[in-house]
Amino acid sequence: MMKIGFVQTSPRFGEKQENFRHVKEMLAGCQADLLVLPELFATGYAFNSREEAMDLSEKPGEETSNFLLDLASMCNSTVVGGFIEHDNGNCYNSAIMADGSGILAIYRKLHLFNKEKLWFNPGDRAPEVYTVRGVKIGMMICFDWIFPETCRTLALKGAQVIAHPSNLVLPWAQQAMVIRCLENHVFAVTANRIGREQRGTDDFTFTGSSQITGCQGGILASASGEKACIQIVEIEPEEALNKKVNPYNDLFNDRRSRYYSL
Repeated sequence: MMKIGFVQTSPRFGEKQENFRHVKEMLAGCQADLLVLPELFATGYAFNSREEAMDLSEKPGEETSNFLLDLASMCNSTVVGGFIEHDNGNCYNSAIMADGSGILAIYRKLHLFNKEKLWFNPGDRAPEVYTVRGVKIGMMICFDWIFPETCRTLALKGAQVIAHPSNLVLPWAQQAMVIRCLENHVFAVTANRIGREQRGTDDFTFTGSSQITGCQGGILASASGEKACIQIVEIEPEEALNKKVNPYNDLFNDRRSRYYSL
C-alpha cells in the first residue's frame, strides 16, 4: 500500500518565503509516501515579462529545491512541486521530485499554456518514470493533461502513479483526468491552486478542486475550489500494473499502433 496526497495552496506572487512557510504549516505532522504541490507553488503564476520570470527562477539546489528536500524529510515523503528552472539562459516551467536523500528528478513542462509561451522555454526532455519506494512515478505539469500522449508515454514507460502539479484555470482538466487514468489504468495526483491573480493585463482565477484519480477512473479524493487543504488516500499501486479490461481486452496489448503511427 502507498499513501499519496495533494497540497492545495494559494500562493502570494513573488513571496517565496511566505509561500514556503504556509506549506510547511499545512503539512505539520503529516506523513505520506508521495505528496504533490501545485505548479509554481513558490512564486505565483501571472508574470508581466520574461525578465520577471527569470528574476524568480532558480537552479536545482537553490531555495525551492532545498525547501522541498526539508519538506520531504519532515513528512518522510517523496515530494513533487513546481518551480521556475534557470539553465544556461533558458527559463523552464519545471517540477522537482525530491526525497530526504536529494533531488530525484526534474521534469520540464512540454506543453506551455497561453502567455507561458512568452515567459518560458518549452520542455526539451521526454517524460520519464522513476522508481520511488518500489513504485514507478511519472510527472507532468498542468496543460500537459490535454495532450493524451503525455499520460500515454508515461504509462507505456511503466508509470503506476502520475504526479500532476497544476495551476488550472480552465474547467475541464479534472474531468479529463478521469479519462486519462481510465485509458491508461494509472493513478494520478492533480495538485491545483486556488485564489486570484490580477497583474498587468491578466486576471486569473484558479479552479482548485485538486483531485486524486484512481486507475479505473474513480475519484478517490477531491478538494473544494476555495480552500487551501491537504488530502491523502491509501492506494494499492500494484493495481495499475493490470491493464486488462476483461479476459479478452488489454489496454496495451490491444494497441495496433502500426495503423495510427504518424
